[in-house]
Amino acid sequence: MRKFAAFILFSVVGTSGWCGDTIRSGLWEVTTRSDLLGLVAHVPSEQMQQITSLARQYGLKVPRIQEGAAISKVCITPEMAEQDIPSHFYENQSGCSVVNASRSGNRYQVELVCDNSRFKGNGHAEGIFSTPERFTGKTEFNSTVQGTPLYVYAETSGRWIGAQCEAVQPVR
Repeated sequence: MRKFAAFILFSVVGTSGWCGDTIRSGLWEVTTRSDLLGLVAHVPSEQMQQITSLARQYGLKVPRIQEGAAISKVCITPEMAEQDIPSHFYENQSGCSVVNASRSGNRYQVELVCDNSRFKGNGHAEGIFSTPERFTGKTEFNSTVQGTPLYVYAETSGRWIGAQCEAVQPVR
């Protein structure tokens, strides 16, 4: 169960959201905090390696996790930054599809429906870009994992680090 709970959370982390031309392209650091991430410190290293391996099978990279927060680097291309609502951040992320996405000024919100052989669920992400180089948001996700209900709430923040992405590949 822990393995699938972490997988869902990493899926949500990967879909934390961006808002069209109000952001700068380049390298971003994204930090996500949740109660579920706080449990990672109690997961034995062998199990954590299994979770990491499972995430890789689904094309996800497990971010660095410390003190209840997942910290990852994300590369945003100029083309991605120009999009009004870049649905490619959400579409097909572990079986998730965008049902409804909207943007008003510096605020965004996205509704997700996920249908995967291992879990099914619905999610909502929303946030605000305070500047072209910073955002905050939250994600709520209700799912069923192998018949067990699971609710995840996460708070996310992002900050632009620089124009060059270097070794980090853009999100596909």
